[in-house]
Amino acid sequence: MLSTQDVRALVERAIPGARVEVTDLTGTSDHFHILAVSDAFEGRSTMERHRMIHRALGEHLTRAIHAVDIKTRTPAEL
Repeated sequence: MLSTQDVRALVERAIPGARVEVTDLTGTSDHFHILAVSDAFEGRSTMERHRMIHRALGEHLTRAIHAVDIKTRTPAEL
């Protein structure tokens, strides 16, 4: 079971400098909403951005995490 802080730390470690907000959608610590804002997303498609988040979550995705809603933005897109 992962906390919102655990999920945030995974993404921040994989995408240094990212601002990450994580919400537990169901209160069961397995369905999360992630908002990540980073310059690293500049020039990347939505699919590429989401793959970056998926890689950050690694083996936790589909094991401890059953569902994730991802929003990615560059600072200029806010």
